[in-house]
Amino acid sequence: MDLKPIKLKRISDQVFEQLRESIFRGDIKPGEQIMPERDLARVLEVSRSSVRDAINKLVTLGLLEHRQGQGTFVQSPELRGENPLAMAMENEDATIHDLLEVRMGLECNAALLAANRASEKDIMLLEKSIQEMRDETESGRLGTEADVAFHMAIAYATKNPVQVNLMRSFYDYLFVGIKKNLSHLYENPDNIKGILKQHHAIHECIRTHDAEAAFAAMQRHINFVIEFFKFRK
Repeated sequence: MDLKPIKLKRISDQVFEQLRESIFRGDIKPGEQIMPERDLARVLEVSRSSVRDAINKLVTLGLLEHRQGQGTFVQSPELRGENPLAMAMENEDATIHDLLEVRMGLECNAALLAANRASEKDIMLLEKSIQEMRDETESGRLGTEADVAFHMAIAYATKNPVQVNLMRSFYDYLFVGIKKNLSHLYENPDNIKGILKQHHAIHECIRTHDAEAAFAAMQRHINFVIEFFKFRK
């Protein structure tokens, strides 16, 4: 056997993972500024060099961007361009329907697993994202970030690392697709109320650990959007 010595995970890698998860979970949203290096180092109880290494890695991946004289901000997925799925969406090589077909497979199963495995913290994060989306839409904004955070929270609630990794890779595409969905659905405010009602239904099924109902609720949610675009020219 070709065995190698076990190496402890570098501190900068642990900082990187925490910041990356905060971005994907929606704790810090596209366009928002992250804490300065010195503050992050103090909160995480690590050196500034470890924080700097982690931030530089996130900048290289396109998740963060440095703005001269302003600080470091979460980069909007629309501006990254490196994700091939998001690029396909932007270039119209893939349609909204293509995206929704993939989401149907990924997210119905995720809702089922989340209903079986979600912790109290997972359920709280789902509630938080629904409230944030309600606040955003009532203020006349799309609520894209909160909508994406809701779907990512379900992925994390599955406790399945493969599902989480798939959704991380899918994140840019999900963001671009949801923003397009909402921009069209918003033409009729009742549609947004419908989306929020559907999110509530999914959340309730997960909260009560009703797996089959969670699967069906997610299926209805995605079908609602599919039907909307089916009759849209």
